[in-house]
Amino acid sequence: MPKTSSKNPSPAAPGLPPFDLPAAGIAPALGEMWKSLSGLSVPAADLAQVQADYLKSVSEVWNQSLARLQPDGKATPAPIGDKRFAGQAWLENPAAAYSAQMYLLNARALMQLAESVQGDEKTKGRIRFAVQQWVDAASPSNYLAFNPEALKKAMTTQGESIANGIRLLLDDVRKGHVSQTDESVFEVGRNVATTEGTVVFENELFQLIEYKPLTAKVHERPMLFVPPCINKYYILDLQPENSVIRYTVEQGHRTFVVSWRNPDESLVDKTWDDYIEHGAIRAIRAVQDITGHARPNMLGFCVGGTIITTALAVLAARGEQPARSLTLLTTLLDFDNTGVLDIFVDEASVRLREMTIGAQAPSGPGLLKGKELATTFSFLRPNDLVWNYVVGNYLKGEAPPPFDLLYWNGDSTNLPGPMYCWYLRNTYLENKLKQPGATTVCGQKIDLSAIEAPVYIYGSREDHIVPWAGAYGSTRVMSGNKRFVLGASGHIAGVINPPAKGKRCYWTNTKLPAGADAWLAGASEHPGSWWTDWSSWLSGHSGKLVAAPKAPGNRQYKAIEAAPGRYVKAKA
Repeated sequence: MPKTSSKNPSPAAPGLPPFDLPAAGIAPALGEMWKSLSGLSVPAADLAQVQADYLKSVSEVWNQSLARLQPDGKATPAPIGDKRFAGQAWLENPAAAYSAQMYLLNARALMQLAESVQGDEKTKGRIRFAVQQWVDAASPSNYLAFNPEALKKAMTTQGESIANGIRLLLDDVRKGHVSQTDESVFEVGRNVATTEGTVVFENELFQLIEYKPLTAKVHERPMLFVPPCINKYYILDLQPENSVIRYTVEQGHRTFVVSWRNPDESLVDKTWDDYIEHGAIRAIRAVQDITGHARPNMLGFCVGGTIITTALAVLAARGEQPARSLTLLTTLLDFDNTGVLDIFVDEASVRLREMTIGAQAPSGPGLLKGKELATTFSFLRPNDLVWNYVVGNYLKGEAPPPFDLLYWNGDSTNLPGPMYCWYLRNTYLENKLKQPGATTVCGQKIDLSAIEAPVYIYGSREDHIVPWAGAYGSTRVMSGNKRFVLGASGHIAGVINPPAKGKRCYWTNTKLPAGADAWLAGASEHPGSWWTDWSSWLSGHSGKLVAAPKAPGNRQYKAIEAAPGRYVKAKA
């Protein structure tokens, strides 16, 4: 049964498509959100306090602005306290500085009102999100007439910056998205996704890549990576120095990686069951057949972790235990804590998707377009991933510099509607995966606790896609010997943190209390990358060292093409 908590609010407050997998365009989403806010109110006392604070702050800003003007008529620079207005041009221009400070004051007042609105937590979360989107869009830095840095550059370049901005804008209109990096610099297989390997199996859903050993001997148990299907696998293989895949190979593991196909109209009817049976389970069979080992080590990243865990639960229901160990990176199995994503999910939004692109849609199933996903991903952090580039690209005429991570971020993928709708309803809405026997996959009632394998669970402390407390929830779902490790930074940067860089830190705690906060309170902090901790843990489950294979695949699984293969190069 669907939950009756904040995950499944009253139909009187229709929701939005969720983000991570489920998003649609941000503008229609905000429109629907505002419709749901009618009838809400702010308590009179709270409103009076906000008004009083606002009037006091307005007076302070005005007096400070007057005080900055010295007798010689020059403005005394004063920090504004926001990186959007940190440039010297904002400080030197009294009118610009005043407009920035008033904008920040207005933004703060609006957010205080949003916090004061009466309603349940989901409704209040939606209000906060909608107000924040409007506030970020309204920044004076986003408009040429109010941005002194852009105006100054236009004058010093005699209008060349504006001409360049128009050219970049027209280029992005043709592309259909705001450019976050110089996409012409990168090519998959040439300077990203370059770890040497071979495609040894393919079907209509994925290609299986086996990587060339980089050591004379390898652990006898192979390693299978299952990345998310909502974006390209090469986030795990951007550059040699930050490649999780290359690092794993260098540690002496015979490594296989699933490269999901970018779905087109020929795959429009594929279901969650298809991705489990003909995706993850088929990949497990291929690795078993090629290596001769019945129990490989396995790793799932983000949605890939949900997929591989579901596949192992299906196999457990069939009496099989093929995983020697399981690693879950920023993965949700218990969807009780999904952070900001929760505010977008309710029965109405799920039904809308099911009626438009789901298996039972009157006009037939459809695709969730990759551009919709990419746009909504960006609008979860609009100042960093949208308006920053609007200002730089179009107002200042500065082409964004090349950055491999942002190139990958823009290399979006489609999703089959039926597969996406099943995932949306059974995880984000009804949270069934954690409940033994609550859902059926590939004809089996599944129970994740039936998986007999030690589990390494990783969460990123600043992750806004998979909140680390949500990732910690997997410790209560899985029954094997568990190790939870928390890394610094966010969903991607926290994972892609090679030891050689000596950056960030991570936390460990051998005890697993019920609550995430209690775990952190007793955790120890370590400098550097969590990769070394994981590598030590993984080697204990990988068996003895044996001679590395001289060729990929075997007689049954022959080389098809060199890595990274065709599938990862297909554009959405």
